[in-house]
Amino acid sequence: MSAHPSVVRIRAALPIAGDVAYALGGLWISATMLGNWPDPHGYWRDSDVLAYLLLGAILLPQVLRRRFPAAVLVSTALWTACYFTRGYYHVPAVGCLLLPLYTVAARRERRVSASCAVLVLLVELWGSRLAEPGIGALSAGFVAAATIVGWKAGDGARRLRDLTLRLRREQEEKARRAVMEERVQIARELHDVIAHHVSVIAVQTGVAGYVVTTDPSTARSALDVIAASAREALGEMRRMLVVLRAADRVPAAPGAAAEPAPEVPGLGRLGELAARVSAAGVPVRVRVTGSAYALPPGIDLCAYRVVQEALTNVMKHAPAARTTVHVHYARDSVSVLVRDEGAAQRVSATRSPSSGQGLIGMRERATIYHGTVETRSVPEGGFEVSLTVPVPRPVAAG
Repeated sequence: MSAHPSVVRIRAALPIAGDVAYALGGLWISATMLGNWPDPHGYWRDSDVLAYLLLGAILLPQVLRRRFPAAVLVSTALWTACYFTRGYYHVPAVGCLLLPLYTVAARRERRVSASCAVLVLLVELWGSRLAEPGIGALSAGFVAAATIVGWKAGDGARRLRDLTLRLRREQEEKARRAVMEERVQIARELHDVIAHHVSVIAVQTGVAGYVVTTDPSTARSALDVIAASAREALGEMRRMLVVLRAADRVPAAPGAAAEPAPEVPGLGRLGELAARVSAAGVPVRVRVTGSAYALPPGIDLCAYRVVQEALTNVMKHAPAARTTVHVHYARDSVSVLVRDEGAAQRVSATRSPSSGQGLIGMRERATIYHGTVETRSVPEGGFEVSLTVPVPRPVAAG
């Protein structure tokens, strides 16, 4: 309902209607006071047509105070000063400057509004000389206090609006940063998924092409591995798309079958990963020590991706090297060590631990969960990637 065009137009017209009502109502009240206020002692000049015209010049332009706040205030101040200079009954005009002053203080910078406040105060003090004998000082104090309150109220409204806008911009900036971080995370996921499966497919394609005529059974096995890797890559990419679309998904119709969520990889699937890499020509042995327990999903996926990236690097840089994946469950942490037995010279030549997007991605993943990743060349030949991640676990009640 709030977004309906007619509602929007009504809301936009309400401030204008309020200003028109204020100007006309204020003029009617001021003119009534001017014409009916008794003056038995002759303190003020008799009301005439000019007095009513001056009241109109003071109040009617305030319809435009939101569009031209400073100009309306200066105009109001000048006509009010003329009204006071003529010596008419001052009360009908004494409060007419407060709303324009509030508007200027709320919509202009403090330097401008402070200057306008000084102008208003001078005009009001000039009008306080028309007060009845004996209350001149009280009248001056009243108009000074009213001027200060009007300016402070408008200035406070301006500061509140500026703070709201600044907070809104900060929220928008945080939202943009969150989107960028999410994009980086998605890019990292895509890198890990695609790099691993494409490496397997590349190796198996070479094997199949080499033995396609001499050993058809080996070629068929290689093609089966290629097909399985392609299916798993598509499945993991589909899982990421499901996650991305979760916030925008339209609720299913009643009775419709819900789409099953793809399984999230974790250390429980290391056996499948090791079998796939072994089929690609890199023999992998998985060793688990400690009492295994369920890991938080994020940490589980982080550990799996680090192992996957490390095995992908083995296939790229040390094909056929025997590799060991050691997973150790400690009481408050989980650690993973991937070590291959590749040639020392090949390691030093092509596998610098400080380079490569994959190794950078490993460290970024670990940092998210307050973990650490260390990489090093083994002196006797080979390469190690170790991950340690703290695991928050509930303390058993004593």
